[in-house]
Amino acid sequence: MQENFRWSPPGGPLGRLTRAAEERAATLRRSMPELRARALDAGAPPPFASSLRDGATVAVIAEIKRRSPSKGAINEGIRAGDRAALYADAGARALSILTEPLEFGGTTEDLLEVRARVGLPLLKKDFHVDEAQVWEARALGASAILFIARALAPHRLDALVETALMAGLEPLVEIRSEAELARAVATPATVIGVNARDLETLIIEPWVTERLLPAIPGDRVRVAESGMSSAEDVRRAAALGAHAVLVGSSLSAADDPSAALRALAAVSRGAHGG
Repeated sequence: MQENFRWSPPGGPLGRLTRAAEERAATLRRSMPELRARALDAGAPPPFASSLRDGATVAVIAEIKRRSPSKGAINEGIRAGDRAALYADAGARALSILTEPLEFGGTTEDLLEVRARVGLPLLKKDFHVDEAQVWEARALGASAILFIARALAPHRLDALVETALMAGLEPLVEIRSEAELARAVATPATVIGVNARDLETLIIEPWVTERLLPAIPGDRVRVAESGMSSAEDVRRAAALGAHAVLVGSSLSAADDPSAALRALAAVSRGAHGG
């Protein structure tokens, strides 16, 4: 199916952020030998996929997020280490660390700070387009790395997944269509996420999750992304077979993020979530 798939570069915010990531990666490639050496010297990170699959409740991947292209400023004052410790105490099964600097306000230093504070699996969330970024993620202490299928030509997705596995990272492949699902399943990635938000238009389309999440094979960990702000949202995802949900904006903006996270993390798995 991949041979007949016609891919074109993304547009809108996704295209803009992907191009910016390519520029950052070009600079990072100069440090590739050092990054590889640091990555190979680093100890094994906590497991990501098994942390999401285990347990009787839907796993919450709590995201440290200061701002976004769709919402603008959300909580610019978040201190990554403090927020990570709060999320860990409130029941997060893993953390997503946004390292994109231009429109999300993240830094790679955030990931280092969080790794020093908590023992949870960390997902490095950024617009990853190059092998240098993969080795950087491992050197920083990440357990997992995000790859957005829409942002990557098929051969690039395949190559980056293979590099991630070689580096000791667990890839999370994000999809929004049946063709992208086929591409994700054709890789060895064990975690597949469905993003309800179209990153080219920034519109949330819940029906995309409703259509695609149940179609992810049972041997992969299923993650519902975007639009998760209440326990009822998590229950709907659980009914579709989600093992985990990724929650960012609503937790960042919450008056009591600890209470908000505890409510999300208490939702039982659906019948297809095992």
